[in-house]
Amino acid sequence: MSLLEWALLLSLSALWGGAYFFNGIATDELPTFVIVLGRVGGGAIGLLIVLRLLGLQLPRGFAIWRAFLVMALLNNVLPFSLIVWGQAHIASGVASILNATTPLFTVVVAHWLTSDERITAQRLTGVITGFAGVTIMIGAEAAETLGLDVLGQVACLGAALSYAFAAIYGRRFQAMGVKPMATATGQVVMAAIVLTPLALVVDQPWTLPAPSMEAVGAIIGLALLCTTLGYFLFFRILSTAGATNVSLVTLLIPVAAILLGALFLGEALAPRHWAGMGLITIGLAAIDGRLWRAFRQKLR
Repeated sequence: MSLLEWALLLSLSALWGGAYFFNGIATDELPTFVIVLGRVGGGAIGLLIVLRLLGLQLPRGFAIWRAFLVMALLNNVLPFSLIVWGQAHIASGVASILNATTPLFTVVVAHWLTSDERITAQRLTGVITGFAGVTIMIGAEAAETLGLDVLGQVACLGAALSYAFAAIYGRRFQAMGVKPMATATGQVVMAAIVLTPLALVVDQPWTLPAPSMEAVGAIIGLALLCTTLGYFLFFRILSTAGATNVSLVTLLIPVAAILLGALFLGEALAPRHWAGMGLITIGLAAIDGRLWRAFRQKLR
């Protein structure tokens, strides 16, 4: 990946890592599907406004909107639902570890479904090293609880697998001539359409008390920062760097979440956090390959 793509990936990890902060505020007052609908609904509105300001339009045609629907299901509706259900049965630390398996699934899925993202020993080693770093950073306490609730863990692994298929499926939009901003907008609009009846049936929002300004602010942050800006960056990276590389954001999200907690919430960084971030950095460098190629050239 280029330096610009790495910068975009780090920015995306900061945005999606910040989602944990916003979710923590919103979940104190609002049920899950209302939060998710607020995120994708507000995100869709934000993306539509940005699309208009850029002078772009959503594409037309049944084939493209069918692709948007599939992408919405793979990248929003299905994984969000699985994670929500899974986290009701397992600790958030365990869910974070399981979510970090997304690059592992993506490497395998990309190997079988694409011709230009084949598994290499270097790339697989990098992903495994990065996953080990996430496990160390989250903590031994979370890792020790693996296996205590199989169904919850299977749900989170299913979400990670869904994200992997989404990363592969999303590559087609560039070939269809759809710009990244239009792709992000179409996907989130379809996700909002699918999630609206789900939220209405399950959470019945008209029966809930009015949320506080803090909760409303958290929903706005989730919608505009984590979704509007986040998905634009996601599809921008996907269109140029490929599915495996964009899936690396799941390794960086725990790093971003912990650093944001240290900067804004006064949370202390333990030695295991630094050790985990070090392993993640080594894993990302192995996947990127440039340092390894430079080292080999110096040996010649």
